[in-house]
Amino acid sequence: MLLSTIPLLTAGTAWSQPPLPPSQATAPQAAAGQTANQSASGQSAPGQTAPGAPAKPENPGLIDEIGKLFHKLPSIKSPSETLDDLNERAKDATRGATETLTNLARPSSMVSGRALCPVSGNGAPDCKAAADKLCQDKGYKEGKSLTMDSAEKCSAKVLIPGRTRKPDDCRTDNYVTAALCQ
Repeated sequence: MLLSTIPLLTAGTAWSQPPLPPSQATAPQAAAGQTANQSASGQSAPGQTAPGAPAKPENPGLIDEIGKLFHKLPSIKSPSETLDDLNERAKDATRGATETLTNLARPSSMVSGRALCPVSGNGAPDCKAAADKLCQDKGYKEGKSLTMDSAEKCSAKVLIPGRTRKPDDCRTDNYVTAALCQ
């Protein structure tokens, strides 16, 4: 009896064994114990070739294929090499951050004083102009306001007894009291 191709399924891949020549054909074995009985009776066991038959082409098994897969993987670093790598990256990052901060940091100073925020066209106070003026008075080019103060300024008419207060009698003035200058 001639066996046709027997499929072998392993790890999602199907391989088939090539058909054996008639001189090597054997019946399927039901148990592993029958192999020894058949070898003793003169029949050749599967995987062994008869003395005059040509050598069978190599058909690697699952273990050989897994071994090939491991050989293709990149080498894994030792823990000390990994730590050395991380230390180098940390040093580089620190160097880069230091250089960036050095380049960004311009000489600046905090000044205090009192500069009136002028009223802009839309009625809101323009405190950037007041911070710039406060810094320019101290010898710097420009500034950013840090702290502000506001005060209500009223005309003397408010102090007259019995006079009712009108909307335009008082106004709120805003002041920059501290600025960061550059």
